Amino acid sequence: MTPTNRKKLVVAHSTREGAPQHEVETNRALARWLAQILGLKFGGSYDPDLHAGRELYLLPTQTLVGPAQAHQLNIKGPEDLWGGYVDHDFICTKAISHGLLGPEAKAPEGWSPLFCERVRDVVLDGLTVFSLENARPAATRLLYSGPIRLKPVHACAGRGQEVIHSLDEFDAVLARPEASKMFSEGVVLEQDLHDVVTHSVGQSFIGAHVFSYCGEQYLTQDGQGEEVYGGSNLLVVRGYYEDLLNLDLPEDVREAIEQARVFDNAADEAYPGFYASRRNYDIAQGLDSDGQRRSGVLEQSWRMGGASSAEVAALQSFINNPGLKAIRVSSVETYVDQALPADAIEVYRGPAENSEFLLKYVTVKPYDG
Repeated sequence: MTPTNRKKLVVAHSTREGAPQHEVETNRALARWLAQILGLKFGGSYDPDLHAGRELYLLPTQTLVGPAQAHQLNIKGPEDLWGGYVDHDFICTKAISHGLLGPEAKAPEGWSPLFCERVRDVVLDGLTVFSLENARPAATRLLYSGPIRLKPVHACAGRGQEVIHSLDEFDAVLARPEASKMFSEGVVLEQDLHDVVTHSVGQSFIGAHVFSYCGEQYLTQDGQGEEVYGGSNLLVVRGYYEDLLNLDLPEDVREAIEQARVFDNAADEAYPGFYASRRNYDIAQGLDSDGQRRSGVLEQSWRMGGASSAEVAALQSFINNPGLKAIRVSSVETYVDQALPADAIEVYRGPAENSEFLLKYVTVKPYDG
């Protein structure tokens, strides 16, 4: 069964309790837009009293975790949602990008050493830590080669990260009152790069429609001056990664696509309960502390993300123009109050979680390659 089945109701689902207004409203806007494109009815936000047992096409804001949640939402497979499902919470976080300190290091139930083995050559140098006692030995090993980036696994949009240059700096982190909780929930310690370009590579399956894309994402400053996600510029093709690679692409982009494919295939192999109809990967390319060029997958997004609005715009273009092979789309998030640019599609305008104002919009341009 696909979302093009006329019985299906497209429903937004903000899964985080107390989610900020911009997340809830963006989720609803994309669900409404997708329903319109597919010729389906928009059912609003998920309400168990209204939607229990109904045939739904769900747009959850987070990856679904565990059979109980999937069953409650009547989600049986990737054809029932635009997003993803995992058996354990850590699988949908950046935690899986790196291996552990050693075989005796603390790991959550369901951890797959096989995945770490499969992706070793397509990620940066790093380790994932799930306990305070493993933290300092892991940092010691990595700091030998240069500065490291500390990344709590549940933080998103670049928030909560910091660069550590020495063991003294790391010891100061360990001395914080919240350190034990933070490390027990999972922290990635990863080599820090400079002069970084972050590529977005992904694929979506929506009913009978399959499209793949590559592009770059960039940062902006929120109302507090913190650097956060600012948007993505994507080149989207109708079809699969092979169709994307048939285009005339620079070598660094091809490398990012191939690394994302390895990561994606490893997830299917190492975590057999996993499925996703939206598969997005961030790949960082930059210079390490020795000035050597490095490239590696940072993390996955098997849920609605910053580039989702651009993907919906691309899908609309493909449906409206059956002969169209490729399109350029951009998603933009700005914390500066401004008028909507000409020809842009507004997705959200209003307050943000940490700022008084946030504008999200999409632009579409032809591909002239």
